[in-house]
Amino acid sequence: MAYDEGLAERIRERLGTDPGITEKRMFGGIGFLHRGNMAVGVTGHDLIVRVGPEAMDAALTRPGARNFDMTGRPMRGWVVVAGSAVAEDEVLGRWIGEGHAFAASLPPK
Repeated sequence: MAYDEGLAERIRERLGTDPGITEKRMFGGIGFLHRGNMAVGVTGHDLIVRVGPEAMDAALTRPGARNFDMTGRPMRGWVVVAGSAVAEDEVLGRWIGEGHAFAASLPPK
């Protein structure tokens, strides 16, 4: 499955100054990892965000957010945000910030 390269580039622009960020093909798209821990990614036209279990319920109340479920078992602490919901840079930046902050709180892999 192809992924939205435009969305991936917008993420790169936001994370570009962090030397701990790496990219990896995953989930049929691309993931952006902080010191080996997934922060955000792109699958199809949508954004994947690792918000952590404690922030999950609040994240799911936001526009365009839904459970991240690729196997029939939702992944706790991860959400998928519709690409149309992150069209504005401010909204995308907020999601990226949350995913990056959670990944940065984890020990390096």
